[in-house]
Amino acid sequence: VLRRTLEVGKPIGKPDGVLINGKSGKTETESVVFGMEAGKTYRYRICNVGMKTSLNVRVQGHRMQLVEIEGSHTVQNIYDSLDVHLGQCYSVLITADQKPGDYFMIASTRFTKYMLNATALIRYANSEKPAPQVLPPAPVGVAWSLNQFRSFRWNLTASAARPNPQGSYHYGQINITRTIKILNSAGKDANGKLRYGINGVSYVRPTTPLKLAQYFGVGEKVYNDTAIVDDPSDVSPSAPLTLRSAVLKGTYRDFVEIVFENHERGIQSWHLDGYSFFPVG
Repeated sequence: VLRRTLEVGKPIGKPDGVLINGKSGKTETESVVFGMEAGKTYRYRICNVGMKTSLNVRVQGHRMQLVEIEGSHTVQNIYDSLDVHLGQCYSVLITADQKPGDYFMIASTRFTKYMLNATALIRYANSEKPAPQVLPPAPVGVAWSLNQFRSFRWNLTASAARPNPQGSYHYGQINITRTIKILNSAGKDANGKLRYGINGVSYVRPTTPLKLAQYFGVGEKVYNDTAIVDDPSDVSPSAPLTLRSAVLKGTYRDFVEIVFENHERGIQSWHLDGYSFFPVG
């Protein structure tokens, strides 16, 4: 259904609901239950596997100690709630330090006109007290989310690389070799089909796998490595998107600064598979 919606030039609409491990939590039979024992500490890994909407996650009466983001150890700050954007995964430690009973874990939508939420139950051993029906409120606004993001820090003392004689561990002292501005946009191609693009170029999957074409020396017949420019200043957001099997060519050991620009109304999430990177601004 979603594919047909996109094919006729319409965007994906609002979500119908939120689920936690496949359940909405509207009734107890529709709730996921996590058991805890008083005095013990538990690790929860929270992932947003949706397609469009950011979520805020919080637990009644409990605080969360952030210890990991995307496989990297973080400075272990304490949070009342966490915004989890598309594709992100966090690990948090929650200590069972409240009176034995039931408590709600809540996941609610962010930056949407109407808030949708799902709940799960955290149930202490020997619990005889139902969860309070008043849910803790979600934060409001984009600024709150940005400020929380700025508080995340990589913990360089935990499982981190060690300085080497060349000093490349001191990232702030390395000269930037190349700057690439990535401007995402939504628009229509010459046939009126809704597409999404990077610097005015919308990706088309080639018939031959990219690495295979490169290996056999026929890459120039399969993909275009000049279609996406480093600086999209001359790219008009209103111009029809160009369709290309486009790739960005890089040079080994370059130190690249990537600047993301989003002029759309919605939040975009980006993933750099296989690379560690430092968000600096």
